[in-house]
Amino acid sequence: MKESSSVTELDLALVHALQIRPRAAWTDLAPSLGVTAVTLARRWERLTGEGLAWLSAVPGPAFSRTRCSAFVLVRCPPAAREPLAARIAELDEAATVELTAPGGADLLLDVLAPDVAGVHRFVDERLARLPGVSAVDCLFATSLYTEGSRWRLGSLDSAQLSALGRPDGTDPDGEAPAAALGAVDRELLDALARDGRLGLAALAERLGTSAATVRRRLGRLTRSGTVAFRCDTSRDLTGLPVSVTFRGRAPVREVNGLHRTLATLPGCRLVAAVTGSANVLATYWLPGIGGVQHHETVMSARLPSLEITDRLIGARTVKRMGHLLDADGRRTATRPIRSW
Repeated sequence: MKESSSVTELDLALVHALQIRPRAAWTDLAPSLGVTAVTLARRWERLTGEGLAWLSAVPGPAFSRTRCSAFVLVRCPPAAREPLAARIAELDEAATVELTAPGGADLLLDVLAPDVAGVHRFVDERLARLPGVSAVDCLFATSLYTEGSRWRLGSLDSAQLSALGRPDGTDPDGEAPAAALGAVDRELLDALARDGRLGLAALAERLGTSAATVRRRLGRLTRSGTVAFRCDTSRDLTGLPVSVTFRGRAPVREVNGLHRTLATLPGCRLVAAVTGSANVLATYWLPGIGGVQHHETVMSARLPSLEITDRLIGARTVKRMGHLLDADGRRTATRPIRSW
């Protein structure tokens, strides 16, 4: 594990604050955290420099209405797992690549594409032809109820949360028309995928345009739900080292209702309805392996119609929403998502 200065309560509070107000000025965040803006800027610079936390643009709510998401399970020989994961992580469509514990699938991918045909091309023409791939199972997301950008670290108290004000977000109704993207918009999103806190002046300089143009375009992309901002962390910083993805089967008429219960369980990172006989997918970050059985017991008690068919334990995340991670879960590089 890399050497680093210790993570403080202020660091954790800062991450939580940025999960709520990702692009807020340091001067706006400072009062609720009880320190100066200079201190916050310095703390964030250290966290990002050590790969412990990062903030980036990710596809917003409009993506699930206008584009295509799929979860792809890959089987391969044990010796091929690490090199295969590294090769897949270089592919733009594979937003997330996770090594899973032996017993089920060997790799779990989160694939983003403009349409269903794009997912098929990725699976058939790029993924399946890689050396070592022995089997592939593709689950299309038909509804995405919650995902990682809505997850919170839980380090702020109620007074601090109140002082922060309303969360930054998209159109509250979630039905604004998706923004049509031009070349400048794509350059803007590419820059923000690498660093979601780049200021308007810095973005304008990179794009060769004015700060007013950047403000106008970014506002349109955010309001339409085309883009959202996500503050993410290494697993060590969260204190939740175990990741588990449950696959389950429920009557179709009940799927739209059970997600509310699944999302209230501690550590929820993802709840989706998917294609296939196991039509529900839910991922949790947990403090220990014992939490897997506990969560499944709670699900069984609260949702008797949901049958858990598989449990995929994450061994290591190689790539998370476009960011490459080392063995300790720290960000080392970025491969921006480009499936806008």
